Amino acid sequence: MYNLKVKLIHKEARLPVSAHKGDAGLDLFSVEEMEIKPSESKLIHTGIIIELPKNTEAQIRPRSGLALKNGITVLNTPGTIDEGYRGEICIILINHGKEVFKVEKAMKIAQMVIKPTVLVNVEEIDELTTDSERGQGGFGSSGLL
Repeated sequence: MYNLKVKLIHKEARLPVSAHKGDAGLDLFSVEEMEIKPSESKLIHTGIIIELPKNTEAQIRPRSGLALKNGITVLNTPGTIDEGYRGEICIILINHGKEVFKVEKAMKIAQMVIKPTVLVNVEEIDELTTDSERGQGGFGSSGLL
């Protein structure tokens, strides 16, 4: 098990928590109130700074209930927080719904999943060294069914 170190930098800030034992996602909470109009995006503050375990990243993902019930999602999902980032965790929410959405203090606005990272050396080559069954097949290459 890894330790995620969290610094609360706002009086309304809450530690990230799992809703259920074994959940991959840690709920993140708003420290402010604001309205998001349909088709509008806003930056929401959580009031926390994290120190990730070595060789990990944090992925910020939407909450399925907000998406289904209100059309609210994380704009750049999954958002990546790199191991060395030491600024406040903020969430970009977008309203795909038809009604104004009100973000309230202490509302669960997103979830954070901590994942291991693979560090690589980038090497320029003249030719690829292996072929694959897929080859250059891209968008739509697997068919409709």
